[in-house]
Amino acid sequence: MMPSPADLQLARGWIDAAQRIVVLSGAGISTDSGIPDFRGPQGVWTRNPAAEKLSTLQHYLAEPEVRRTAWQARLGHSAWQAQPNRGHLALVALERRGKLHALITQNIDELHQRAGNAPERVIEVHGTMRRCMCWSCGWRGAMQEVLQRVRDGEADPPCLLCGGILKSDTISFGQPLVPEVIERAMQAAGEADLMLAVGSTLQVWPVAGCVEVAHRAGARVLILNDQATPLDALAALLLRGPIGELLPAICRA
Repeated sequence: MMPSPADLQLARGWIDAAQRIVVLSGAGISTDSGIPDFRGPQGVWTRNPAAEKLSTLQHYLAEPEVRRTAWQARLGHSAWQAQPNRGHLALVALERRGKLHALITQNIDELHQRAGNAPERVIEVHGTMRRCMCWSCGWRGAMQEVLQRVRDGEADPPCLLCGGILKSDTISFGQPLVPEVIERAMQAAGEADLMLAVGSTLQVWPVAGCVEVAHRAGARVLILNDQATPLDALAALLLRGPIGELLPAICRA
């Protein structure tokens, strides 16, 4: 169910008046592209709690079977065929209007950049699945090149430079965030005059704190999500509904 026309008009007015909009996007913006979220009613971890183990650094580094399962999961991941949806394109339209100050994303699918948002404006706090990295020597390269080795028969391909363990260049559970990236996200949030939290459960910290930072700095907060979040009380307006319909409706995309 979409919000009332009055609420949509109010949100449009705030966007039209804003000069420095900061967006925090979560998995909910990519579900219309065929990429399931994690914690929603049909989320990956909701339906299969054991899948969370594949994203836990301790298990990944210690258990070869977990790594072999993770490589197979990467091969068949829905993101490789996914295309940006109307929600992504609405944020591109916002940038082209000169209003998008920063796009902080928890997503690892790079659909924002593929839609047309400038890479320098996108802050990927959890990394990207389209790159691979070596846990031992820090080598980084294209994920598809390593996935081809898996297709060719390597169940758990090691680093070609040092023999170390390869993983997706994403932040796993138990892995520290990159301080410079989080600092950049928080700084951008503090500079916002309007914060849009889009498709995020706002349960993952410290990135959810960007909403608090923006609110404390005096920015209006709009939360767009299909379910309640712990930070709903900070919102000047809550918009419930499909992100792929809400964002075009308020961004005049």
